[in-house]
Amino acid sequence: MTTLPAPFQTWFDSRDWQIHPHQQAMLDRADAPALMLIAPTGGGKTLAGFLPTLAELADGQHQGLHTLYVSPLKALAADIKRNLRTPVTEMGLPIRIEDRTGDTSYTQKRRQRADPPHILLTTPESLALLISYEDAPRIFKGLQRIVIDEIHALAESKRGDQLMLALSRLQSLAPGLRRVGLSATVEDPAAIAETLARHPDPCEIIHAVPGPAPDIAMLTTEEKPPWSGGGAAYAIPAVLEQVRQHKTTLIFHNTRAQAELFFHNLWLANTDDLPIGIHHGSLAREQRERVEAAMVAGALRAIVCTGSLDLGIDWGDVDLVIQIGAPKNVKRLVQRIGRANHRYNAPSKALLVPANRFEVVECVAALEAVKEHDLDGDPKGPGPRDVLCQHILITACAGPFDADTLYREIKTVGAYHTLSQAGFDDCLDFCATGGYALRAYDKWKRLLQNADGQWQLRDPRAAQRIRMNIGTIQDTDTLKVRMKGSFKPLGEVEENFAATLTPGDTFLIGGQVVRYEGLREMTVEVSRRADKTPKIATFMGTKFANSTQLSQRILRMFRQDSWPELPRHTAEWLALQRQVSQLPEADRLLVESFPHDGRQHICVYGFAGRNAMQTLGMLLTQRMEELDLHPLGFVATDYATLVWGLDPVSDPAPLFRPPDLRAGFETWLSGNAVMKRTFRGAATIAGLIERNLPQTRKSGRQATFSSDILYDTLSKYDPDHLMLRITREEAMRGLVDFGRIEEMLARTDGRVDHVILDRVTPLAAPLFLEVGKIAVAGAAQDRLLEEAALHLMDTAGVGDL
Repeated sequence: MTTLPAPFQTWFDSRDWQIHPHQQAMLDRADAPALMLIAPTGGGKTLAGFLPTLAELADGQHQGLHTLYVSPLKALAADIKRNLRTPVTEMGLPIRIEDRTGDTSYTQKRRQRADPPHILLTTPESLALLISYEDAPRIFKGLQRIVIDEIHALAESKRGDQLMLALSRLQSLAPGLRRVGLSATVEDPAAIAETLARHPDPCEIIHAVPGPAPDIAMLTTEEKPPWSGGGAAYAIPAVLEQVRQHKTTLIFHNTRAQAELFFHNLWLANTDDLPIGIHHGSLAREQRERVEAAMVAGALRAIVCTGSLDLGIDWGDVDLVIQIGAPKNVKRLVQRIGRANHRYNAPSKALLVPANRFEVVECVAALEAVKEHDLDGDPKGPGPRDVLCQHILITACAGPFDADTLYREIKTVGAYHTLSQAGFDDCLDFCATGGYALRAYDKWKRLLQNADGQWQLRDPRAAQRIRMNIGTIQDTDTLKVRMKGSFKPLGEVEENFAATLTPGDTFLIGGQVVRYEGLREMTVEVSRRADKTPKIATFMGTKFANSTQLSQRILRMFRQDSWPELPRHTAEWLALQRQVSQLPEADRLLVESFPHDGRQHICVYGFAGRNAMQTLGMLLTQRMEELDLHPLGFVATDYATLVWGLDPVSDPAPLFRPPDLRAGFETWLSGNAVMKRTFRGAATIAGLIERNLPQTRKSGRQATFSSDILYDTLSKYDPDHLMLRITREEAMRGLVDFGRIEEMLARTDGRVDHVILDRVTPLAAPLFLEVGKIAVAGAAQDRLLEEAALHLMDTAGVGDL
């Protein structure tokens, strides 16, 4: 057993602390090539990850950079710096700790390259930028350890692929580099460990003693949840009461727009003037920092937030987490729950608030999954090639490289260990020439082979442009919003939303209603005169779909004879559905046909997630057109697709023949805007499209226009171009999620239950309220929607539930 150095033991004793077993294990195994620690929230993961570093640096002998810490969030890096400096200062250790993110000043970044600190806290994007410099070998030559925090959050995204490619480069610059991963929520530890390890070397996994089970329940409200919608306005009084009873409450939402609307309604109902803030990624950095500072100081009673506060930041004395809307993903819910009572062996306390009646079922299913430690997650595919193309360009920025050496280096990355030589050569050729259809243009000829056979930048000046476009996070075509006459931004809104505004229109941002005055120099100017019902600003943030595992759990619930775990109104609703029609089953596809309001309807219960069910709606209407069934439209949710038209469907089975659906999908996808949108994202990451240029930046419309021209050109003249192949792969598993449609077809295997009825069914009724939804806050609109819902539910026979 490794003994703590004397200053450390004294410091622990002064706080009446004892080193946890998992912290001791990390210290004992400090020399292992790769370690992953899985420990509950508040279990001292960060200190466990850094203890070996602090012990090795305590004697003051090491010069230069010793340890890199990589975080998914800039705010998390800043938080760790603050927390890490406490023991260093109190023990008087000769250790410099600094962070380097997009918020770090240019002067400090230059100084860090010339004189690196002992510990540097950064993000994947800033690390990729660092390895692109010619002096990267000098900066990293003494690097001993890299600590990757919240590794599960990175492993699931292209940011994680970018990070692991950067790690393979670091390993070449510092062969003795040791890797450490930290996480509290991992559904498949072996898979994450394989991601972290240098393939094919193993990664050791250390499990801390699990903390106590979370205290988690569904919030009880006097008012029943509505039949549809995502705002949960009905729960505002109950949520406010919980805020009054606790010190600090985090109120999580799945989208930024919902967070804005909820905050606005919460503030209007906040007659006690409780200090409440809002925090999400579209707000100005200054506003986010003010909220963060107030949280640390304990000056806020509640913070309405999104994924911007998902991860392991220790923001003051949070003693309650409220999740508004079904979490859609159990792992995300566990992560959010962990923000409350951020202490070891203290149970986290959380409440779930379903936004509508069906989400009651989702929330109960998620609660059961949490209690059974059943985390969800889909297997990750091979490493994306657009990220690989960017990595090749980053490598070239640092100086000439040997292709064979780089290929071997890349194959040490878990996600790329199956990369073929031909696959690598495709990416290298793309970086060098732009591909067959573009090789005549100098703009895309970025690499050449020198006399030694090494690859280098054709024009050294290209390095600046490549560095300006490093990263895998896609911009969302946003415009800054600021008060007229002020230079301080309030936040951002999408370009498409801004284009719908006319002077005098009002919308919500940062929790306040603002009035649109005009567009000036690509900035939305507003004032505080709010004299209309506000529109809701369109924020691109992530729109979650139900995970496969959660959908399966809901379908298993439907097989029960009764549902004592559900509120009475929801249990009776499901029982009525079983009485009138039947409940969906996992291995059969339920299709209901019924007339309503002069139209014929079919409702398909596929439980494949919102994106897949949306795609299914497009494919079904296409098939119905081919069969002369005259469809008029459709609407989709996570669990069902409702299609309406002029003619009844007497036999739905032909609509779901896999070969026909796949053929229709191919035809639809080839000319769909989804493909162009996906192409734009992949081409931007790969470096074909530059969003940032010296002295300027393309607007979203400019970038869209140029990417559309490129897409059409390549589709016509080079249909096998690497970027088009990548685009197709991305689209299949991304926005359209066709893989989950195929999974649905496979598990039902042609077994279709067709139920013909004379009116709307209880389970189908809420889908009618999804049609033509308008995101408006206002009493008149609320009343109209309520009256429409009551009429519809009376028709479906569920008016009293």
